Amino acid sequence: MKTLSNFKIIGSILFLCMGMTTFAQDIAGSWQGTLTVQGNEMPLIFDINQEAGTLKATMDSPSQGATGIPMDETLFADNQLTIVFKQAGIKYVGTPEGAMMKGTFYQGGMEFPLNLEKKEKTVPGNPSLVSSDEELKALAALDKGDYRYTVEDYFARPKASTFRFSPDGTYMSYREKDENGKRHVMVKNISTGDVKKAIEEKEELVRGYAWLNNERLAYIMDKGGDENYHVYAVDLDGSDLKDLTPFEGIQAQFTELLKEDKDHIIVSMNKNNPQVFEPYKVNVVTGELEQLFNNDDPANPIAGYDFDKDGNLKAYTKMRDGVEQDLYYEDGNGGYKIVKSLNWKDSFGILDFNYATENPDDAYVISNLDNDKAEVVLYDLKEGKILKKVFSNDQYDVQDMHISKKRGYELDYFMYEGEKTEIVPISESYKKLHKKITDKFPNKQYTIADATDDENNILIFIQSDKLYGEYHSYNVKDDEFKFLYNLMPQLKEEDMSEMRPITFKSRDGITLHGYITLPKAALSGQKVPVIVNPHGGPQGIRDSWGFNPEAQLFASRGYATLQVNFRISGGYGKKFLESGFKQIGRKAMDDVEDGLAYVVDQGWVDADKAAIYGGSHGGYAVLRGLTKTPDLYACGVDYVGVSNIFTFMKTIPPYWKPYLKIIKEIWYDEDIAEEKKIMEEVSPVYQIDKIKKPLFVVQGANDPRVNIDESDQIVSALRAKGFDVPYMVKYDEGHGFGKEENRIELYKTMMGFYAKHLGDKEIPTPLKD
Repeated sequence: MKTLSNFKIIGSILFLCMGMTTFAQDIAGSWQGTLTVQGNEMPLIFDINQEAGTLKATMDSPSQGATGIPMDETLFADNQLTIVFKQAGIKYVGTPEGAMMKGTFYQGGMEFPLNLEKKEKTVPGNPSLVSSDEELKALAALDKGDYRYTVEDYFARPKASTFRFSPDGTYMSYREKDENGKRHVMVKNISTGDVKKAIEEKEELVRGYAWLNNERLAYIMDKGGDENYHVYAVDLDGSDLKDLTPFEGIQAQFTELLKEDKDHIIVSMNKNNPQVFEPYKVNVVTGELEQLFNNDDPANPIAGYDFDKDGNLKAYTKMRDGVEQDLYYEDGNGGYKIVKSLNWKDSFGILDFNYATENPDDAYVISNLDNDKAEVVLYDLKEGKILKKVFSNDQYDVQDMHISKKRGYELDYFMYEGEKTEIVPISESYKKLHKKITDKFPNKQYTIADATDDENNILIFIQSDKLYGEYHSYNVKDDEFKFLYNLMPQLKEEDMSEMRPITFKSRDGITLHGYITLPKAALSGQKVPVIVNPHGGPQGIRDSWGFNPEAQLFASRGYATLQVNFRISGGYGKKFLESGFKQIGRKAMDDVEDGLAYVVDQGWVDADKAAIYGGSHGGYAVLRGLTKTPDLYACGVDYVGVSNIFTFMKTIPPYWKPYLKIIKEIWYDEDIAEEKKIMEEVSPVYQIDKIKKPLFVVQGANDPRVNIDESDQIVSALRAKGFDVPYMVKYDEGHGFGKEENRIELYKTMMGFYAKHLGDKEIPTPLKD
């Protein structure tokens, strides 16, 4: 039975008012209360408005990042309010008594008391802390200069992007931006040139799309950045639109496109419990759902599913005790048995099943069990043994491989990321293709963005550190390349700056890698200001070589950008990754500081003009840098960053909770006295007195990962000391800004902030006048 702890409120409420207009006016307002279920508290808010004699309302679940969503129907009669939310099986019945409402909340055959109090409408966080539009515009206006390119040139979304072939090659789809910045999905008949709008982007962003079959497309969308994604399907002309996952308060994850079954896909949803995901087979035409497996042990949830090309569940990985993993494989009798027990730090994942053999249990597996670097092995899952080691690199983790279905599932290439992305061709067919592409586009990186089912038409994406990206097609039969589209034609390669790979030693002797993007002044011997940009994650994430709009914008204003793949970054092997566990804010920050010292020693940058900027963990690193080394940085920009590790741990999304033990092993565990002390030392909010340099804070109000309270805490504490802390909050965004207009405003304001504190006439004091 589904209990109330298994649901997450998001939805739409429509009130139907019957008579008693005077009372309807009295009931309008914000009604707030807290639902208590199995010891867990969930704040709920009903916001009621009267429009043309009809009451309408929305429901918020602030702890889940869900705000401002309308419900289904409500009946008001005999001084009793009844709200029904059909899709989630929810009903609330309450009796108003002045500013209080006593009532009962029903779901799934269970009932819970829920009393509400009428209060003023609130938004996430403390809006009184947020800087006014006028203040932020005044800050942005400080970015003055005769620049060849504007912020919009770097961050306005391309006019067209995300090109894809239909499976049979009849159509080419792409995203096209209109005059209002909306990015619709268009479908072009390649032979006739006829173009139709298949997916219209309205208020909410279309976060991604894919071909389902030759007649139908899928796309995903959330609401206000809350990351509760739904999967939708639509015909090529925009008709027969269907929400394939029509359940409020859930997150749907696109799992498998079934190449052998064009009418179905597999999605995972946390429909039955917000903490765990279960797989469903979905008919993309009718929307019919079939649950394929039960993930019914939230304490030890299934973390991943492995399906074969026909949609059969062959294996799954199940967590055990929060930090261990067991790989289950089909036993041949309709069940599954453990074939590999792993620590969560181990890597052993199925890349693809080996369809080139008659043995159905053979699979290509990426593993670091017998090697520090992840390698690809051919593995017999039934027998539990390695058949042969297929590919490895002695410096970097192998990332991916590709097989050709057309050529009997022949192995085509492997890929790993060193200083740049490296493709290692294996098959004779792919060796020829690889040579043709690299000869055609020298000194560029390429990826195969798409291919038709017959592998005759190949979509190639070309990029470099100075080229944002171009699409080209290649027709294998005709041996012909065709240019399709330059994503950013306004940015000329000759005007862009070099991103240079760097390698240096940390203070304790570890070899570290990273990148420095150098403006032209630095190449002529001038020491320039530098923006240190620690990446997010932090575990398993890394910075990469290629076109970086942020770094290019900064370079256009005369600033270098330093990116360090500090210990705990991904791609460099297990030992390097684990060396950063329990070192967030400590040795991981030392590495960033050592990177800065290295580029200063090279004579590229001015040590007195170093800013620090980052998002998510990078935002935390900004705050930590300003407290750990108060004199090192001239200023900082914290973008959706953690300020208090204690509160960060307590406000993670429900679907992260099964992995809380792992998070604590990577970060810190406050239940261990020694680590609790470290948490206090490395949580910036407890070290406020050490901050003495200017800070700009940026936050999405609906962020489910880094709660807005993380930013509010740091802003309010610094404001209490008299600091001038510009604070930008967007109430239609989540963990990072997805909307073009918000991103452009962010970078304009950021450039004004840098001009103020890194420019020739910088104002070093962070205090208000």
